[in-house]
Parts: sequence; C-alpha cells; structure tokens
Amino acid sequence: MTMPKGSNVPVPTRALRVEMGWRSGPGVPDADASALLLVSGKVRSDGDFVFYNQPAHPSGAVRHEGKRGDGGQVTDTLFVDLARVEGAIETVVLAASADGGTFGQVPGLYIRVLDAGQGTEIARFDSKDATVETAFVLGEFYRRQGAWKFRAVGQGYSSGLEGLAKDYGITVDEPQHAPPPPPSTTRIAPVPHAPASPGPTPPAAMPPARGTRVAGPPPVGPPVNMPPPVAPPVTVSPPTIAPPPARPGAPVRLSKVTLTKEAPSVSLTKQGGTSGAMRVNLNWQVRKQFSGWGSKRGRAVAAHRDLDLDLCALYELSDGRKGVVQALGNAFGALHQPPYIHLDGDDRTGAVGSGENLTVNLDHKQSFRRILIFVTIYEGARSFADLHATVTLQPLNGAPVDFSLDECTVPSTVCALALITNNGGDLIVQREARYLVPERGVSPQRTVDRVYGWGMNWTPGRK
Repeated sequence: MTMPKGSNVPVPTRALRVEMGWRSGPGVPDADASALLLVSGKVRSDGDFVFYNQPAHPSGAVRHEGKRGDGGQVTDTLFVDLARVEGAIETVVLAASADGGTFGQVPGLYIRVLDAGQGTEIARFDSKDATVETAFVLGEFYRRQGAWKFRAVGQGYSSGLEGLAKDYGITVDEPQHAPPPPPSTTRIAPVPHAPASPGPTPPAAMPPARGTRVAGPPPVGPPVNMPPPVAPPVTVSPPTIAPPPARPGAPVRLSKVTLTKEAPSVSLTKQGGTSGAMRVNLNWQVRKQFSGWGSKRGRAVAAHRDLDLDLCALYELSDGRKGVVQALGNAFGALHQPPYIHLDGDDRTGAVGSGENLTVNLDHKQSFRRILIFVTIYEGARSFADLHATVTLQPLNGAPVDFSLDECTVPSTVCALALITNNGGDLIVQREARYLVPERGVSPQRTVDRVYGWGMNWTPGRK
C-alpha cells in the first residue's frame, strides 16, 4: 500500500534500492533521481550530493545506478547501503528533478524502497499533487536512536535541481557568459575508408594481444601468435590523465546531455569536450525476474557475482590502423600512444560502484577516424534480457553525455553502445543501443565487426 504524505516506516539497516518512477509519453519531461547526505540539514561538502554528474558518494554508501524504460514506465534508481552511511549523517534526502518541464506534466510519479538483496518492497509513496514544481523531494531516510526510518515527504521546488542543491548547501557552477564588448570595439566574425599504407611494423606500444583481436587487413610482419622480431612487448601502464577527483569546494556542474531515439547524437566540441581524458562508463543492474524474451524461455537471471560483462572499443585511426581494446587477450590499449584508448579494468561483478570504464585521450582527437563502444557478455548470462544499463561519456571539460539502453527482446550477447566519428575535427557521439544476435559459431566481436564494416581478422582468445 502507498504511504500517506508525511508518514514514516522503519527500514532495515542494510543495502536498499530506491526507485523513482513515472509514466513516459508525448510531452512528458525527463526526470533524474538524486540524493543528499545531510548533517543538521546541510551537506558537509559538495561530495555529499549524489546525482548523474557525481554518481557515487566517497563512502560508497550511496550511488546513482541509472535509468531504464520498460513498456512506457521509466525508473531512475539509487542504491543506498544504510549500514555504510557515516555516523555523522542524520538524513539522506531522496529527490528528483524535471528536465524540460514540470512535475505537473509527469504522470504516475512515485518512489519505492526495495530490499537490494531480496527485491521485496519495503515502502512506497505515490505523489499526486505536483503542479509547477521542477524539483521534488519525494522521501528521506532519517536516523533515530540508532535505527533508520523512511518518511514520505512530497515537497516541491519551482527552482529546479539548482535551487534544490543550493537550499542544502551545494555550491553550483554558474554558466559563464562573456561580457558584451564596449561600443568602440570592432567585432571580427570569427573520407571513405582508406586502407593502411604499407610500411614498417607498428611500434611495440601496440603489440599483438593474445586472444580475440585484430591482425589488420592484411597483416604486415609476423603472425599474430608469434613474438615480434624487433623490440620486446611493452607493458601498458595505467592511464595518468584520468579525470581528477573533485576538489573540495569546487562548484558542482549540473549540465548534462541525454541522448534519446529522437535526439541520438551530439557534438563533443559544442559541449566543450575538446581535450583531456574522456571516461566512458557502463553501469548495469540485474533483476531477480526476467521480463520479455527471458521470461518466455523460463531462464533464471545470473546473480551479480556470476555475471561478467566486457566493455570494449573498436577503433580506426586516421592513418588507417584498426584494432580493438578489450579485456579478452589483455588488449587494454594505451592512453599516451596509439590507440589513445585505455580500458581501466575488468569488473566481473557489476556490483562495483564505478562499473566498467574506458578512457579516451581527447588530446589526440585528430588521430581518430571512428570509435565503436560495445559490450559483450563473457559469461554468467545467455542474453541481455533483464540486464539494465546506463552509458555515460564524461569529458574532462564540458557536459557529460548519457543514455540508457532499451529493453532487450532478442537473445543477444553483444550490444553496440555508441559510435564516435571524426567530422572535420569535431567528434560526434551517436547513440546506438543496438542489440545484436551472433550466428552459431560466430563470436560477438566478429558480429559487431560485420555489422559496422570494420573488416578485421579475428582469432579465438580467452582471459
């Protein structure tokens, strides 16, 4: 049963999943979930604000897990582990902000609290009186005498996410506008695929990796499985220009770009993402029960500990060289030398707050012709059915770009996520969100290659 506004209910001190949901449709604005961790009604620093641009609290107690849509219903989810909330924190505010409209235009708005382990519903509050509000505090966890309770709040703000954040002590990064020039100031207005040219064997910084990878069309030099005749392999070191953690007191940037079917592409240049490291993040959730294709087959979903998703990238450089960055075959890439793409690690659980990450060095954007970001199921599940994921591209400078994957309705083990192409020096991000079904005996990597015309040679490999 839904809770009355202002009522409260005890909740267990353990890992909980908080879902904020609504019905989608024509004219319905998007909405985003957020959480604020408070001491005496205020945050201690901007790090106590968890939202799409800052998806995890430093303590690990709260993280933003992302959005998904299913049959006209949209949910945005927060993970809250009350057992890990620091002792000084008295309240965890659970809020939502509307993007492109008001909550009076958002039908069926609700918040519910679930046991993260069992999936059972602990509390639910349906909001029915929203009008012109652009931000809403739907509920809150608060601590009383060592125990936690959930309260149904239902308080709206007409000042949006920015106003909500400022009310709780967040320093917001204001847009900077150039001052107008004085009156006396004079105002001045401001390839089809080319095969790689024959030449020497690529440098040792890009040694042929073991496992499923490209040998290049056609390969020059020794076979893939033989050591190179000149320089020994070079160990790829971790990236050194990864985005630094937020400085204490640094203003929080609220801007973002969400790609949809109706607006599937964006220019990184127009968003200010022209240099530095761009992190590409994949984060996913696993549900207890299948829907769609999975339920028809009666197959049980894999638990987090059993599931291994691999974030990968096919690349084509401006000089014609092609390759793959992936955990399979230890082809982790490199950041300061070709291909200027590095896989940060291999999350085999899906429970890691940061998910899986690729880093792209935008200081070398002129070296890229195209990059295809994709994900494969290495083990633990037979398809992407009921695996709900969010993709975020976070440049060091400029607004983040994110999108959610559609519901998978086919027996797919590989999904093309985003295609990045160089358009006259401007990198264009195109949302793909395309589930592919490999033919029998064809690897997921080869399937992606065929669909997108990369034209590479593949050999079997393993981790």
